[in-house]
Amino acid sequence: MIQETPEEEQKQELEAPTAESPAEVEADIESLKKALEEEKAKAERYLANWQRAQADYANFKRYCQQEKEETQRLANASLILSILPALDDIERAFAVIPAEPAEQPWAKGVRMVFDKLMSALQAQGLTLIEAEGEQFDPRLHEGIAQGQGKEGIIIKEVEKGYRLNDRVIRPAKVIVGSGEIEKEE
Repeated sequence: MIQETPEEEQKQELEAPTAESPAEVEADIESLKKALEEEKAKAERYLANWQRAQADYANFKRYCQQEKEETQRLANASLILSILPALDDIERAFAVIPAEPAEQPWAKGVRMVFDKLMSALQAQGLTLIEAEGEQFDPRLHEGIAQGQGKEGIIIKEVEKGYRLNDRVIRPAKVIVGSGEIEKEE
């Protein structure tokens, strides 16, 4: 008796006609179609989830980049805020210097240093908020009192306000008109 190798057995099994009925074949085909549809649906879900995760990651990267840029733009805000009171004091000192000493070389030198400092701050994005004569805007101005003048119009600026890259870092402190107009005598 000759023994067949496993390869020959497999070959014979494939070549041998199956004894399945057409109904069984049809049932097998239907079950395979159903399994195929389930696998397709599963693959579509996986693809949709992968695309969603990819979009979420892209959004996260964009958000992180925007945060980084905003942090860099406003990194100096606390330093600038601590310098502003000194600038206010220098401006007040210039306002009360009599005319004769104001023409002295030392006074001109101090003015030049002040101007250089302001230029450096402006190069970093610092801008002055316009106030006197403007309409009161609570996003830009802090009303500290009311006085006689047109209603809602700023009649006096008490302390200058500043923006850093379009963001208010210190609102202007102002006196706003109450609507009462001074009577001319």
